[in-house]
Amino acid sequence: MSERSFIARGAASFRVDYEGPPKDFYFLLLPRLTMLAFSSAVEPLRVANQVANRELYRWFVMTEDGAPVRCSNGILISPDSGLENLSKEAMAFICAGTEPSESVSAKAAAWVSRQRTFGCQVGGICTGAFTLARAGLLTDRKFTLHWENQPAFLENFIGLEPTNNLFESDNGVMTCGGGSAATDMMLAMIEQDHGKDLAIVVADMCIHYRTDSREAPQKSAYSVALGSRNQHLISAMQYMNEHLENPVEIDEIAAEVNISRRQLERLFKRHVGVSPAQFYIDQRISRAHALLNETAMSINEIAVATGFSSSSQLSLRFRKRFGKSPGAFRKSWVNQAQ
Repeated sequence: MSERSFIARGAASFRVDYEGPPKDFYFLLLPRLTMLAFSSAVEPLRVANQVANRELYRWFVMTEDGAPVRCSNGILISPDSGLENLSKEAMAFICAGTEPSESVSAKAAAWVSRQRTFGCQVGGICTGAFTLARAGLLTDRKFTLHWENQPAFLENFIGLEPTNNLFESDNGVMTCGGGSAATDMMLAMIEQDHGKDLAIVVADMCIHYRTDSREAPQKSAYSVALGSRNQHLISAMQYMNEHLENPVEIDEIAAEVNISRRQLERLFKRHVGVSPAQFYIDQRISRAHALLNETAMSINEIAVATGFSSSSQLSLRFRKRFGKSPGAFRKSWVNQAQ
């Protein structure tokens, strides 16, 4: 790695009583990574050095072959190096993003597995959990990834269940949901290394509202999204989301949340503008959309995974929502990628 300064000049300062060596972070960038998640992980490290006016942290960028990698927004990032073995004091993060099933490689999985064997802490940012799972590093651990990609992950890695939390840290493996959740994860690490006061200063410099809890959910609560605090409505939506593969009757949902079907119908009409049945269908079609984009599952398999009795029934609903059949939709994505 080339020598460079890891301390930027700035007006703010904070005294940190630490004389030890800096902690090194290595970020393996996979194709179509999300820049927001990557930068949200790096910037707290830069800010911590800046306000402390010393090298608390250093960071380096890798790609599998040492060549530049293109982010999901089209921007090209040049790495510091290709893959290399790290010291056991280092931390290695896999940074991924859109189309995670396509960006996972045996080479990246073998590399991160080897670093963990050598004693490094490892982690996944956004959809980096796909690579960690392929490497066998998520078994019997709490972990997470971006909520949008969890349906595809569950289909690809049977028996591994991500949480919906912002970030997780379990026995040397750290994961986060991407976006600003990467900042929360890094702030927790900064607090562990150098105290809560420094973490607060760094969060303020990032103009980042810190939750102080890794268990904060990635997605806004339904009550916030809908401008409603009606617990019956929120519980009904959550129950539907838990039963997408094996849909239940609306009467059963109403009974589950302890109101009548008529009351449930009124709540959905008032706050959502559609019936409970239509909302439920939309949830299942959204799941089908995600699986079409991010898995190699057949349309028949996707129909089963989203609770439709046949691929033709799925196609009918999908065409109504997106204006084309699932097959045509997938083909259009393949053509764009070529």
